[in-house]
Amino acid sequence: MTDSVKDSGSRVHRGSLEAILGVSVKPEILDLALTHRSYAYEHGGAPHNERLEFLGDSVLGLSMTAELYREYPDHSEGELAKMRSAVVSEVALSKVARELGLGRFIKLGRGEERTGGRDKSSILADTMEAIFGAVYLDQGIEVAEALVLRLIRPLLADPERMSAAHDPKTALQEIAAARQQEPPRYEMTSTGPDHNRVFTATVIVGTLVSATGSGTSKKQAEMAAALEAWTNLNKA
Repeated sequence: MTDSVKDSGSRVHRGSLEAILGVSVKPEILDLALTHRSYAYEHGGAPHNERLEFLGDSVLGLSMTAELYREYPDHSEGELAKMRSAVVSEVALSKVARELGLGRFIKLGRGEERTGGRDKSSILADTMEAIFGAVYLDQGIEVAEALVLRLIRPLLADPERMSAAHDPKTALQEIAAARQQEPPRYEMTSTGPDHNRVFTATVIVGTLVSATGSGTSKKQAEMAAALEAWTNLNKA
């Protein structure tokens, strides 16, 4: 196996992804973590990353549950559950993945490539979980947990951002009201066949900001757009 991963239309280097992650993973395991089912189906039913995603979801959940339990001894079970839900959500994971530039490393089928799969929140979040699973398989729970905490824990240091990740539409509505703007207005478009439709939402907040987000449902697209708009407003 070569040092690079050939995806649909581009060649990327494993070493650069490992440098970004700060973790080394066996080439065949990392390759599997980056292989979306659309690519696998177009290549004779090759293995894809959904089993690793299933594993990584548990690694992520356990790591963050333990961290919240240790760091917030005075919080109730309900408060801890709400915090965990925010930091392991698709919105939060896809945001982390975008900050890493993960999309360019994913192996996609031609259909997903054409419909913007490299920036689709669901694919980015699922691949992030698959990488956590891959690191666990190759390096064990301590290294996997350290990676999870390094990438996800920063959300805990920003309670407002964490709350926004949990419910970005409400958070955006609140900041719009605080700045005396009209409620956020959403516009929706979609592409692709009915069984594989991608929705793109554009949210407009008065004269302050507009932002877009995509997802496999209208709700996901609106949430992604709302979080992007909220983030941009808080940078202003």
